[in-house]
Amino acid sequence: MKIGELSRLTGVSIRSIRYYEQQGLIASGRSEKGYRLYHSLHIDQLNTIKFYLSLGLTTEQIASFLHCVLQNKEAFCRQVLPIYEQKLLELDTRIEQLQLIRSNLAERIRSIRNETEADRHVIEASER
Repeated sequence: MKIGELSRLTGVSIRSIRYYEQQGLIASGRSEKGYRLYHSLHIDQLNTIKFYLSLGLTTEQIASFLHCVLQNKEAFCRQVLPIYEQKLLELDTRIEQLQLIRSNLAERIRSIRNETEADRHVIEASER
């Protein structure tokens, strides 16, 4: 099948398919006229790539174990677990950072509301 059909069947843009090919995640054949040709197995490959991207992994990380997981159970691919553990650590760190930012913003909102309320009471008292 040609790249357009593969794109339609997987929901992956043609541009992304070309990028994945440049990154070594997939490999196409070529027709006599030079068109990229893909096999039905590429559908599974692209769906697997989409899954790992949804976990927040980079194409470089995926490339390090993709061929293994396409041939074996994920648990048999020794490269996967360290990448998962590193990603989880990154997420935990980012969540802590976001919680701190959220706390700071909530405090600023409370402070502004309290100051606005205090100013309103002063204005009301002076108008009497």
